[in-house]
Amino acid sequence: MSSRTADLLIARAVRRGGPWLAVLTVTALAGAAADLLVPAALGRALDAVVRASPDLPETVAAAALLAGLVVVCDALGVLAAGVSGARAARWLRTRVVTHTLSAGTGMTRHLAPGEIVTRAGVNVEEAGRTPEAVVTAATLVIPSAGSVVALALIDPWLAVTLVAGLLLIVAVLRAFMRKTTAASGGYQEAQGQIAGMLVGALAGARTISAAGTEDREAARVLAPLPRLRAHGLALWRLQARAGVQAAVVVPLLEIAVLAVGGLRLSAGGLTVGELLAAARYVVLGAGLGSALGYAARIARARSAAQRLEQLFAVPPPAYGSRPLPPGPGTLELRDVTVRADGVQLLSGISFVVPGGTCTAVVGRSGSGKSSLAAVAGRLADPERGVVLLDGVPLRELAREPLRRAVGYAFERPALFGRTLGEAVGFGLPAHDENDENTVRAAAVAACADPFVRRLPLGYATPVEDAPMSGGEIQRIGLARAFAQAGRVLILDDAMSSLDTVTERQVGRALTGSLADRTRLVVAHRVTTAAQADQVVWLEDGRVRAIGTHERLWADPGYRAVFQAPVFQEQEAS
Repeated sequence: MSSRTADLLIARAVRRGGPWLAVLTVTALAGAAADLLVPAALGRALDAVVRASPDLPETVAAAALLAGLVVVCDALGVLAAGVSGARAARWLRTRVVTHTLSAGTGMTRHLAPGEIVTRAGVNVEEAGRTPEAVVTAATLVIPSAGSVVALALIDPWLAVTLVAGLLLIVAVLRAFMRKTTAASGGYQEAQGQIAGMLVGALAGARTISAAGTEDREAARVLAPLPRLRAHGLALWRLQARAGVQAAVVVPLLEIAVLAVGGLRLSAGGLTVGELLAAARYVVLGAGLGSALGYAARIARARSAAQRLEQLFAVPPPAYGSRPLPPGPGTLELRDVTVRADGVQLLSGISFVVPGGTCTAVVGRSGSGKSSLAAVAGRLADPERGVVLLDGVPLRELAREPLRRAVGYAFERPALFGRTLGEAVGFGLPAHDENDENTVRAAAVAACADPFVRRLPLGYATPVEDAPMSGGEIQRIGLARAFAQAGRVLILDDAMSSLDTVTERQVGRALTGSLADRTRLVVAHRVTTAAQADQVVWLEDGRVRAIGTHERLWADPGYRAVFQAPVFQEQEAS
């Protein structure tokens, strides 16, 4: 990802600072202007003391007023920096989360969940601190430039001496920015890798504990730690080296200006007050060296913005604008081919699921069943070919009618919503989301109603407080799909944790109250395949045969699919 693209993202984030960004800018400019005027005011006050001038009270009051203005601007600047940074981070985080969820499975194919969370958290915070760093670093130029002008008005030789030193400081800052941006990127990448592997380990915490491999997994998760340490040390070395360089240049610059000023004073070219003002101005001008800390922040923000832009580079699916015409829900796949990471998952798949019928998809593990289920309802797009619903390509349908028409249930459903009732109604239009009749009917069809009603709060039970087995969670997921499916119901291994009795009850619902929906069921059990109107038999990503279960059963290869260990185990359950 180019640094230019990252810089544009940072610029947009800075603008999202809102009114507080203006406050930060105004206070920074006012403070810089006051800083420039303070040396001149102090010099005038000193000259007034030396000469016993009658306007001494006024000059002292002016100096005190300017010093007070600097303090007020600093205080307001701290507040404005915090608020504008929080607003910028909020805009970035909202955009990252929205885009990530819009991209869906396309995002998780490119990046691990832990990596995505790191970018949405740590990297957003880094980039969110940009407004303060940019504005403060920019306003540091004002005292430096103003000091050059002020010294030129006092004595041109003083200005020439200051400019020579400032050029050295700028060279140090440029080299520091370039090297720190690269080192920060490596540090943040290692952070993301650790987070990604930790999230994966937490997902399999029970397996790790049962296998007694905690130490081995901890070592695997922390494998990038040496690289993290190396990049961290590189950052500290860069900052220390630049700090030493600035620490050497700045005092030498001050000494040089004061030496020139002393010579000019002895020659009668300067007054004592002007020499004091020159001493203050060189300190202000050399303050450009304090931009080192802000340059480090901007460098970290740039590398963080590059990582965020990598998220935004994953495009969300583009929906069309066509409405869904009336129809029975006929689903058709024409020459569908799916590839992922260079591996071909489906090749030339073509078949029709007539409206209101049930099609079972069977095949050994790795045959492409889940990939087919994903493209059938457009959770993924095929590399080649087209999927049509009632004659309209899914790509051309608007998002709302497509999502209202197709309901999905998965092997491991994630339950969203505060309560079980909301979990079943999740994704429905607002006027149906809390419709008790809709929720209850779907739960009854999924055999979830009995165990939900046994809970003290019933459908009002908070999801996190509901003691549910894997099969009960699957039933809630089935209920959600039943409630949402307007025309097409796709079950991707969604009954694998159900006992045989419950599966048969759900199967009766599929052929009874849900018989008006088109059903595409990834099946692992003979009973499920036997209840379907037709069976699509996949092998190595291709259709080996299509027909009824009874006709296909005559083929020993088809029978062998259900005699594999995974199927035998599920049949026994």
